[in-house]
Amino acid sequence: MPPRKKRKVADSSAKEPAKKQKLTTAASKSTSSFKAKGKVKGKNGEVDKPVYTHWLMKSEPESRIENGIDMKFGFDDLKSCPDQTEHWDGVRNYQARNFLRDEIKEGHQTFFYHSNCKEPGIIGVCTIVRSGYHDHTQFDKSDAHYDSSSKPDNPKWYMVDVKYKAPLDRFVPLSELKRLHQDHVAKGGPLKNMALFTRARLSVQPVSQEEWDFIIELSKTSV
Repeated sequence: MPPRKKRKVADSSAKEPAKKQKLTTAASKSTSSFKAKGKVKGKNGEVDKPVYTHWLMKSEPESRIENGIDMKFGFDDLKSCPDQTEHWDGVRNYQARNFLRDEIKEGHQTFFYHSNCKEPGIIGVCTIVRSGYHDHTQFDKSDAHYDSSSKPDNPKWYMVDVKYKAPLDRFVPLSELKRLHQDHVAKGGPLKNMALFTRARLSVQPVSQEEWDFIIELSKTSV
């Protein structure tokens, strides 16, 4: 799997948590957050390509030491950061990098997904507060994500800044999402093409508006 993105254990002396925010779907608000068709310039000219404003980003909530660094960074760690904000560093997959560099923008929202743990799944929602910029860890020899082939005048890797928004009404485990995905593939449904299953190895993934709304509503139901 691609290397994980967070290495910092948050400062427990950060600001008091903000009040819980209400999570909404497209049907309940006026917004431009949807999957639309946009013109993207390709090798042979402009091509139609989906434009996403919602994402899923994976991080590890449990301790795992890599090169002497604890890779743990869960949703509560983000909540404890100054201003409940942190950069999303360490992504070393080119497709995920392209999302961070080219497509994820300030104001977009992302699911925070707990990965590589006893019970993986979606725990909450974050807001992107800074669009893609150079990931400093690629130049840090002491960092687990150091890349000797990346140069300051031609950096390979990018990151964004994310801000804690709110937990889901309930944790939505991977096992439940997988069962629904399989059902939707067979019978039709919003999760049939979800990247969590069709591009499972990516640590940063696009989420369609339909998928987003379905999962938000799903989290409001009892198991």
